[in-house]
Amino acid sequence: MKLRLWTFDLPLRRVFRIARGEVSVQSTFIVELEHNGVRGYGEATTSRYYAQTIEGMAAVVRGAVEYIERLSPNLANPEWPADAWRELDGLLQSSRFAQCAVDEALWDLFGKLRGEPLYALWGGRPDNAPLSDYTIGIDSIDVMREKLREFGDWPIFKIKLGAPHDAEILRAMRAETNAALRVDANCGWTLDSARELLPLCVECGVEFVEQPFPAIEVAAMQEFKSWSPLPLVADESCVVEADVATCEEQFHGINIKLMKCGGLTPARRMIAAARKRGLKVMLGCMTESSIGISALAQLAPFADAVDMDGAVLLAKDLADGVRLERGKAHYPERGGTGVTILGEPGELGGREL
Repeated sequence: MKLRLWTFDLPLRRVFRIARGEVSVQSTFIVELEHNGVRGYGEATTSRYYAQTIEGMAAVVRGAVEYIERLSPNLANPEWPADAWRELDGLLQSSRFAQCAVDEALWDLFGKLRGEPLYALWGGRPDNAPLSDYTIGIDSIDVMREKLREFGDWPIFKIKLGAPHDAEILRAMRAETNAALRVDANCGWTLDSARELLPLCVECGVEFVEQPFPAIEVAAMQEFKSWSPLPLVADESCVVEADVATCEEQFHGINIKLMKCGGLTPARRMIAAARKRGLKVMLGCMTESSIGISALAQLAPFADAVDMDGAVLLAKDLADGVRLERGKAHYPERGGTGVTILGEPGELGGREL
């Protein structure tokens, strides 16, 4: 096994704003694993909220390089990458983001070596994947209208809220489209603002509300759940596997993001744990390239809702893989996550670490 690490700067189509910040260029960390001439890829982006930097992720993976490069894929064992995840967990768990990039690369490589897409290996069918929403970041009303019109043929929009003019935003978005709407406050609401905004959400036909309060406000979430007429979905409150149990009394569903939990391996376990507790399963992404999105899409057939538009938000992608068209995921006929790099990393502006 040969390991290489890369970093890229991903320019966005437009400035992307949520309740706690904005970004116009997203730095991303790419893990490349090669075995017998076959390459697998995984990805994790930087995050101020989760204190993840390129340098920090690279340092964690370098600390495990001799163990990673000693791994030998066992193609007869369909859970070999999961076994490798457990073997490496003690070395990588200090950065679940870095662990995610390694785990995605291992699964991608494994599927390619077997000549089998991961969704098929896990018993899934692409036709069962829900339609993805397209995210409209916080901005002026006019700019948010423009963003929506640019993708006006999409069937579902996720509207970022947590701004002083949330009610105006929501009314404007509903007036602009008949598509399904979802709301994500990114911890930007209070219990009082939630009481004011929920009737409007119902009036506008919002499907569900994602992470209205900061994760530490457990009592407020429990109270909100007790009277909310809409389903509530955890994001920042559901980071790793252990959080699934604590979300049961606060939310109706969880949003699983591969970078938060450490990759495809724990995400599969989180889906199973959520099902046992009667929680709905949403899959979410960061602003990432088709490397990360193609990995996430392998789990889409097992979810109730998906938000995997991260690569659609980019002005320039790094790879070809699972592609979204009006919310529908189109899967390439390739093994692993189906991802291929659009040239040599150095030619794409990548910097080897």
